[in-house]
This record gives sequence, structure tokens and C-alpha cells, in this order.
Amino acid sequence: MNFAAGMRQRLSSIPYGWRVAGAGAANMSVNSVPTFQASSIIFDAVEEEFGWSRSLTTGVASFGWFSGAMLGPLEGIFTDRFGAGRMALAGFLMGGAGLIAFSQVAGPVSYYLAFLMFSTGFSFGGFTPSMAAVNAWLPHRRATGGAIVIAGSSVAGFGVPLVAWGISAYGWRPTMMVFGIAAVSIAPILARVLGKTPASGHNPRVPSERQRKFRTGPTRDFSAGEALRTRAFWAMALAHGMLNLSVAAISAHLFQHLTGPEVGLSDLTASSILPIMAALSLGFQILGGWCGDGIDKRVPVAALTVCQAMGMVLLAFAGNYLATIAFAVVWSIGYGARTPLLHAMRGEYFGGRHYGAILGISSMPMYAGMMAAPFLAGYVFDVQQTYRWAFIALAGASLLGGLLVLAATRPEPPVHHAEPAGQPQPSEIPNPSTPLAPTP
Repeated sequence: MNFAAGMRQRLSSIPYGWRVAGAGAANMSVNSVPTFQASSIIFDAVEEEFGWSRSLTTGVASFGWFSGAMLGPLEGIFTDRFGAGRMALAGFLMGGAGLIAFSQVAGPVSYYLAFLMFSTGFSFGGFTPSMAAVNAWLPHRRATGGAIVIAGSSVAGFGVPLVAWGISAYGWRPTMMVFGIAAVSIAPILARVLGKTPASGHNPRVPSERQRKFRTGPTRDFSAGEALRTRAFWAMALAHGMLNLSVAAISAHLFQHLTGPEVGLSDLTASSILPIMAALSLGFQILGGWCGDGIDKRVPVAALTVCQAMGMVLLAFAGNYLATIAFAVVWSIGYGARTPLLHAMRGEYFGGRHYGAILGISSMPMYAGMMAAPFLAGYVFDVQQTYRWAFIALAGASLLGGLLVLAATRPEPPVHHAEPAGQPQPSEIPNPSTPLAPTP
């Protein structure tokens, strides 16, 4: 048996739900490099070439998040309607084309439009379709499956030194062109894996005693409208918005802050912080997901938001490399472990049949906050020549997010009309009727 045949046989022996989670992780790994992990390095190169202000250069991230805030509900609705596979295919083709266009920008207008194009494409084809597919295939392991998908974003951090090397050796334009071509090339592969829907006879792994004790989903799936009428929906949506303010600000400004006069690191030393954060976030995302299946997640998430807030305070006062390492450790523990737990709460509270629409609608406050954070942090720096007070304010927002999580108690299942005798309930079959597209 040759190597390729052996690999195919080993892959075919992996339960399909875990293959879907792996494809979701690959999805996030590719799209998170230019939109999140390496964005501050890209902005620094663009600022150096054009000589724009910090708020103009990094404000493009706010512009990109604006599209997410406006189109977030459509991402979920389209995922439920057309399927995760088709969404991944269309999104990655659009994202790749946007990166190619981004490599050719000549001024602020084309810069903002190209960024909007690739960020919107990766948003439509990235997180929501991946999480919806995992939620369908792994109903009893939502936290672990979601953690694998989210970990892909942290894996992208290991690509940051490669991006920094590409920009240093060849320039940011050819580097963006290469990433655009890579995104277009991987699109059909992701679509094929994510687009397969569970058959009606699909029987997921039997839940453990711990999972049965805490219930992995409601006895009846919520519709999007029913979820909107619960306190838990709004508490989680607003909490996610508060917590991701610091995520957006860090993605846009961390590299400039570390290489600026307040910390004073070299470009090479500053870029080494990002893989450290990626490795720690990756480890704690997987650990948080594995530990979080079948437990009440509110108190652990609230405690982890305190870690995230402490990390922002450490960053605000960091003045050397060791202090920056302390920030990376503390912040990555809080951000990494709380992320899969918070996403898994939605599936546990509201079920899987309309997960895409519920996730898309709940993302509006999150995207709105992420839209404002990069611009406001850049504006504060332009005015005060320091990020300190912006970072302290973001720490306070993280603490507020933790309090909102505590308020997100599990809602009572909706009352639906009785099902015919003997018919299985939606929670017994993972999303069988969701119109996910067949394998392309």
C-alpha cells in the first residue's frame, strides 16, 4: 500500500464529524491570517508605504467589521438555506479575489473597498458555516468540535512570521497576492467536506453521564424568533460584543504598539509574540472545549473574562519584552478557553436546527463593537500618543462581558405542537432537516 492510499484509509476511518471540525479549523486558519492574526503587520507595511495616519490605516478594520455587523444575520440565514459547503465555496472565492485586488490598491478608496471585499468574503464563508456544520455533526460534543474550529484561528498565528518574512523579502503586495491565490485554491476542498449533511439515520456518539446530567441541547430546538425573545440570547450577544472589543483592537494595533516608543521592541522581536499567543490560545481553546462538554459554562466563562481583562491591563503598562510575554500568557488563557465555551452555550441553549441564523443574528453586537474598537484605539493613539487608556477601557469592557455571561441562564424550551407518536425529536437527530447543501 502506497503512502497516499494509506493516508486515505486512515482519514476514512475518522468519524465524519471530526473531519468536518478539521475542515472548519483549516477554514479558519487560512482566512484568519490576513483578517486577524497578521493584520497589524499588514497595516504597518501599508502605513509605511503611503504615510497615512494610524486611524486611517487601521480604520479599515472597522470598515470590514461594519460589513459583518450589517450582513451577520444574512450569513446565518444563507447558511441554513444554501448549506455550509456552498457558503464556504462562495466566501473563499470572494475572499481570495479581494486579496488579489488588495495587492493592487493605489489609494484610500481602493484600499478600503478591497479590504471590505476580502473580509466580507471570508466572513460569509468562514466561521458561521463551519460552526453550523460542526453543530449538526457533533451534537453531543459541541464544545470540543467548536474548539477545534476556533483553534484554526490560533494556528494562523504560526503563519505570522511567514507573512512578516514575505513582506520583508518581497513586499506586502506580492504576499497578499499569494494568499489570495491560496484561498481560491482551497475553496473547493473545504466546500466538499463542509457541504455534506448528516443522513437521517446518522447516530452520533452516545452522550456521557456528565453530558446527560447537564443536557447537551434543549428538548425542542428554538427558531431564530423564539431565541430573540429570551434573555439568554441578548445576554450572550452583548457579552460576546464586550469581550471581542479587545480582540479587534489587538488584531489591528498590537504590532504597532509593541514596536512603538512605549514598548520599543524590534520588528523581529515583536513578531515573535504573535506565535506565542497563537500557541497558548490554541492549547487553551482545545482544553476549554474538552473540559466544557456537559458542564454549566457560565461561571468558568466569567472567570476567564477576568483573565482576559488582566491581560489588557498588563499590555497597557508593558514596557519591555518580559512584560509583553506576561500579557501574552494571561490574555491567551482567558481568550482561548472562554471562546469555545461561549459558542457552545448557544448550541446547548437553542439547539441545532436554526443554529446558523441564531449565530448570525447574535453576531451583530459583536461585529458592531469590533467595528468601533480599531478606529477608536487608533484615534486615541493619534490624540494622546499612547494606547494605555484605550487598553484599560477594553479591560473594563471584558469585565462587563463576564457579568453579562452570568446573567445568561438557560431559557425554557419553546412549546411546539405535539409530534406524531414515535417520531424522533429534533435533539435526537442532529439537524437532519437543515437544508445544508449536498457534497458539491
